[in-house]
Amino acid sequence: MSDKKSARESIGEDARIDALEKRLAAAREREDQRNKPVVQGAGDGENLGNRVLSYLLGGILGGALVGWTIDQLAGTAPWGLLVMLFLGIVVGFRSIIRITSKRP
Repeated sequence: MSDKKSARESIGEDARIDALEKRLAAAREREDQRNKPVVQGAGDGENLGNRVLSYLLGGILGGALVGWTIDQLAGTAPWGLLVMLFLGIVVGFRSIIRITSKRP
């Protein structure tokens, strides 16, 4: 018969499979990049919550420590502790109100 190849003969099967595998690999890579978990730092809400907690605890504990020290030095137990604890709570809440009332 004839050694001529038909014009209708398709591209070799290997070339089509190779092209398909390349496209699939590229699509998988794009999909992996799209679905990759994004690691982010703490959000604004979490940072604000941590600040509020630190102001509240710092005010209470700081006032209690200063009041206890005054009571030990002056011998006025428990009044120095109570007064300074109350002032620490007031300062803590004042700081919380101040940072939460700021406009972004």
